[in-house]
Amino acid sequence: MLSVAEALDFLLAAARPVSEVETVSTLEANGRVLAQAQSSLLHVPPMDNTQMDGYAVCAADCVSGQARLRVSQRIPAGHVGQALEAGTAARIFTGAMIPLGADAVVMQEQCAQDGEMVTVAHAPQPGEWIRRQGEDIASGATILPAGTRMRAQEMGLAASVGLATLPVLRRLRVAVFFTGDELAMPGEALKPGAIYNSNRFLLTGLLQNLGCLVTDYGIVPDSLEATRSTLRLAAQEHDLIITSGGVSVGEEDYIKPAVEAEGRLNMWQIAVKPGKPLAFGEIERANKSGDEQAFFLGLPGNPVSSFVTFLLFVRPFILAMQGMTASSLASPQAYAMRADFAWTKPDRRNEFLRARINADGGLDLFANQSSAVLTSTVWGDGLIDLPPGQVIAAGDMVKFIPFSHLMN
Repeated sequence: MLSVAEALDFLLAAARPVSEVETVSTLEANGRVLAQAQSSLLHVPPMDNTQMDGYAVCAADCVSGQARLRVSQRIPAGHVGQALEAGTAARIFTGAMIPLGADAVVMQEQCAQDGEMVTVAHAPQPGEWIRRQGEDIASGATILPAGTRMRAQEMGLAASVGLATLPVLRRLRVAVFFTGDELAMPGEALKPGAIYNSNRFLLTGLLQNLGCLVTDYGIVPDSLEATRSTLRLAAQEHDLIITSGGVSVGEEDYIKPAVEAEGRLNMWQIAVKPGKPLAFGEIERANKSGDEQAFFLGLPGNPVSSFVTFLLFVRPFILAMQGMTASSLASPQAYAMRADFAWTKPDRRNEFLRARINADGGLDLFANQSSAVLTSTVWGDGLIDLPPGQVIAAGDMVKFIPFSHLMN
């Protein structure tokens, strides 16, 4: 079995990013990946402006610390003032352009205006409370490299330099289906031995969070021919096929032989708990121009195993296919946190335990770590990354990966 790090490196090396480029409104770029680097169209700020409501002055006129000056003009944000008359002050408001002849701003709390006169009870230094042109971004500077996945803050940054549209890679097309004659849909009556198909909702939600275009082929009967047929159909129009269930070694597990019949299996089984039976391969496309294969990822059927393997392996693989650089996806950010529990059952595999942060800043462990207990993923704040063969004593520092770092 491959280690977690070896498996992730293998997947990221195999990922084939999409190449088609679309132009979208910056307002609609959330979650999209930039196809080309973006540069600023202007200086930010575009002109010297004030950081404070106050008075624009010439610092040399205020060296006494009690200067009394005539207020010669008023400059709101969005308006351009006149050149400052010698020996006067300009009433100015946050964001307004500094008038020619002024070299400092004194905040209004240090001034007292009486009619047309103001007393400046401060001796400012030249440049005080002035934001200089281009001090944040110079015109022509690269602000967002290619491969950036756009979030709200990147959208705001692009807008701040005048970018109304952005070139992005097209959305990834992902097909999903679920195997198991025991599966039923919510709203249906449960027959003896049946369970509701929680993974259909879990994986669809995770894929939608990543901005994928999802085609759901539903529940596929437990047979080799039905599995092969669905793989062939899904491969024609999709970049990636994801399945849940049927990847183990039981007599009713048909994913592995179906993938080998329709393409090839490149990786199977990882030293991870929960989630050992994770399959990766490629499905051949028939009579299709362009890439001749669609990628395949087969997840375990137990819901927590499916959830954890998606977060650790499928998510970075999808982000790499969307055009993000592999170096930024190699390992999720983890934090050293105190365990307020004991774990005395070491495993030969790399375990990922569901835990949450308590009021004392430590970690509590969900009592039942079974791979079928989906409540642990709702209760928890993240995963403890526990190396193989390791136990935990109360008070030990452990590696904690928040769900917030793994789910968008």
